[in-house]
Formats: sequence, C-alpha cells, structure tokens
Amino acid sequence: MKHLKISSKLLVVLAVSLSLFLSACTASEKENKRDQIRIAEVTRSIFYAPQYVAIEKGYFKQAGIDIDLKTTWGGDKTMTALLSNGADIALVGSETSIYVNSQGTNDPILNFAQLTETDGTFLVSRKSLKNFSWSQLKGKTFLGQRKGGMPQMAGEYSLKKHGIDPHKDVTLLQNIDFANIANAFASGTGDFVQLFEPQASMFEQKGIGHVVASFGKESGKLPYTSYMAKESFLKSHGDVLQRYTKALYKAQQFVESHSAEETAKLIAPYFEDTSVTLIEKVVQRYKEQHSYAKTPLLQEEAWNNLQRIMKSAKELDHPAPYKQYVNTTFAQNAIK
Repeated sequence: MKHLKISSKLLVVLAVSLSLFLSACTASEKENKRDQIRIAEVTRSIFYAPQYVAIEKGYFKQAGIDIDLKTTWGGDKTMTALLSNGADIALVGSETSIYVNSQGTNDPILNFAQLTETDGTFLVSRKSLKNFSWSQLKGKTFLGQRKGGMPQMAGEYSLKKHGIDPHKDVTLLQNIDFANIANAFASGTGDFVQLFEPQASMFEQKGIGHVVASFGKESGKLPYTSYMAKESFLKSHGDVLQRYTKALYKAQQFVESHSAEETAKLIAPYFEDTSVTLIEKVVQRYKEQHSYAKTPLLQEEAWNNLQRIMKSAKELDHPAPYKQYVNTTFAQNAIK
C-alpha cells in the first residue's frame, strides 16, 4: 500500500509537470506563430530591390511574417492570382487596379503601399549618339512595350512631350511579346528600343545598344509599381498589413541610406545570372533618378500624374479618384 501511495504521488507530480510543460509549449507556439503573406510579383526585377532587401535583412520575419513570393510574369496573370485568391498581395503597376475596378466589383482592389515612383525603362539606341535629341527618333523604327501597360504609356507620354507623335512620326512596333523584345532588337530589329534594366546596361556592355534617355526622368513621379490587395483582405488582415508595410519602409530606408554596392550584394541571390557588379550599376542608376520610393506612401499628386499619362494614351475612360483607389492608412502609420 505504501508503494501504491508513493506511485500515486509520483503520478500527480508527473501530471502537474506535464501540464506545465504543455502550457509552456503552447505559450512558445503562440509567441513564435507567424503570419504568412503570399505575394505575386509581376516580374523579377532589380527595380524591386527594396522588396528583396526586406526579405534578406529579415525585416518581415522580425514583424512576425513569413513571405511566400512568386513571380507571375505579367500583369494579367498577377491580377488573376489576386482575384482568384491565389495570392494575398499583388506587386504590379497601379494602372491594373484601375482596369480591374472599372469593370465593376463588390470587392475593389486597393493600392496600399508604393514600391517604385518612376518608370523603370530606358531608351536604347542601336547607334552611339553623343548629342542625342528626341527628334532623332522621327522616321525611325521604335520597339515599344505592350499596349495599355505602364511602360508603353510612359514611353508615349515622353515622346509626345518632345513633339513626337508615336503613331505617326515613328514606326511603332508593339507586336512582339515582352520576353522577346530585347532579343528582337539584338537580332537587328528596330533603331530604338524601350528596355528595363539590367537588359539596357547589358546591351551597353556588349555594344549592342546605347542608353540615350530615361523614360523615368521624362514621365515624372508616378506610382509605377505598388502593392495592392482586395478591400476585404485589408479589413480582415489590417494588423498583418500594418506590420508588413512597416517592414517594407525599413527596407526602403536601407536602400536610400546605403550604397548601391551593399544593396547589390544583398539582392544578388535573386539574380543568379547577373553579376554583382552589373546589379550595383543598375541599383545606382535607379537611385540617381529616384526610382525607388523612399516611403510606402502613395501621394495624390503622383496618382494624378498616372491618370494624365493614361488619359494621354487613351487608356482612361473615366476618372479614378485617389481616395477610391488608394488606402494610405498603413503607409502613414508606418512612417510615423
């Protein structure tokens, strides 16, 4: 009987110990629980450097967020992923939210954080032009971007700014897929081409072409690439998105305050086929023309410039009011 009593006491002690252990595990699990955010990025680009910095520096993890990043290669596919709940957030041109919402929806797409604030393309000439002037495009063949996309609209806006009608004064080619534009130019098609980095700098290195102008500088400040989500997601995941935007802001400040070399080394794993030296050159070029947004706050003036450019390209049928398309709450709180 004495042995039985000792065993009973031991069982009680073990039960209490087990209870405390399970409680500690539960508390630890709650403390270490992370929220997952699925991001669909429209392309993989050095243009999006702050995003990769936020991941590599652990800013999202510090905010209790795990990032599931997928490259969806194209605005249509990116928005399809968002609308079909295949992604929580889309990183894509702000104009896509206007296209989608204009079709009518009970759950509108809202822009809540800005990543880039200028166009990211450059005008590349086949010939070296020491004293370039925009008038030199007249009568030439120009490989543009997809109709209705922000690169093409910014490109057309820039040409018009310099007195060139893109549909009359140049032979405008828009029948080549985005992925094949650079190859088409390299194989001899066109006198001028509109390219993103690092392709523009690569062509310079190889002697295929020469960067003669920046469409980012010409078209001015605009919400070129932003993070957007369904209104319902913003309401149901407000706390997560606030932490997300704060982490993004930290990365934007890092890119702004650190050298192009430091940023290039951080984001190099995302561009395995590109040398760190070239990445650094591209980052520096984007920094110099202020393409990387310093904060996630999408300004109304920039939004209105976006509408002007879309209207000039005849891609905006009705006004897209800033307050109906942009939620500034998370950005404003992040930068306080």
